[in-house]
Amino acid sequence: MAAMARIALDRETAGSFARVALENVVRRYPYKVDHMMTGPDDLSAPAELHPVFGGSYDWHSSVHMHWLLVRLLELWPDLAEAPRIRATLDAQLQPAAIETELAYFRRPSSRTFERPYGWGWMLRLQAELLTATRTDPQALRWADACAPLAAHIADQLLSYLDVADFPVRTGTHFNSAFALVMALAYARADQHIALRRAIVRRAHRWFGHDQRYPARYEPGGDEFLSGGLVEAVLMHAVMDGCAFAEWWEVFAPGKAELANWLTPVEVADRSDPKMSHLDGLNLSRAWCWRMLEPALPEPLRPLAIRAWSDHLEASLPQAAGGHYVATHWLASFAVLALAEPVGG
Repeated sequence: MAAMARIALDRETAGSFARVALENVVRRYPYKVDHMMTGPDDLSAPAELHPVFGGSYDWHSSVHMHWLLVRLLELWPDLAEAPRIRATLDAQLQPAAIETELAYFRRPSSRTFERPYGWGWMLRLQAELLTATRTDPQALRWADACAPLAAHIADQLLSYLDVADFPVRTGTHFNSAFALVMALAYARADQHIALRRAIVRRAHRWFGHDQRYPARYEPGGDEFLSGGLVEAVLMHAVMDGCAFAEWWEVFAPGKAELANWLTPVEVADRSDPKMSHLDGLNLSRAWCWRMLEPALPEPLRPLAIRAWSDHLEASLPQAAGGHYVATHWLASFAVLALAEPVGG
């Protein structure tokens, strides 16, 4: 992975991401509400429904902005913004507020709320908190506060995986593979054996027999994930090296179509909330190439390294310096692409 160090998460970049996240998690508006009303009076301000994750434009983005703050503390514990990060997490991750979030998930009308993307990110946040407790005593308080919500979502995911016969392959919030990659981190950190087994089993059933993935159909006009590359990241996570190599040989697109994944996409209008997803696609592709590169066949590895770099250069500036429709979420994908532990 040394060849991927040409673009690094340096202190200055980490600080800019921290400042963006600190603003986002307490910024109440604009906010995109996803709420099933069960009566004429069943609507409240976002901060009342979601006292923890009622900022940063929408619920799931608030969750992964909180994850970003925790991750930055791990990577740069002496960051200038660290005291503000700690104070903000202390204020946000309060047990009573988390209980209100949990009560919302327990509503019968919230059965599919944030499934699967928000579920995956909440489990990833808890995984990061559990990892942080190894070196940061303060993180134990945050992890304990979030544990009931994470456990509930893990149970929901287990029930869903038991009956979900078909994956969702689109590269948006409904993507099945991405959520399972995020949830797998929690299953490992929490030593949740049943969830890990369910993820592995469903991944193999959903994707184990895919052949010659049609990369020519990517991307859709508002996708921020590559359905094919994220699927490959998931399969890499649930298979050993030899098995993955055999799977990739059958799965990989032909040379002409593979070029589609290796080339960054252009974004026509970065002020458009949907089109701005394409900057996220560039960053998430960079993350995928980072995770896959060590396991790829030798002729493809230098191309993967180049693709990682090209995709970052195309969209990294938007993570902290773009329009709010992008800056409320992009920095988390930038950190995945820059600093995700390979194999983690």
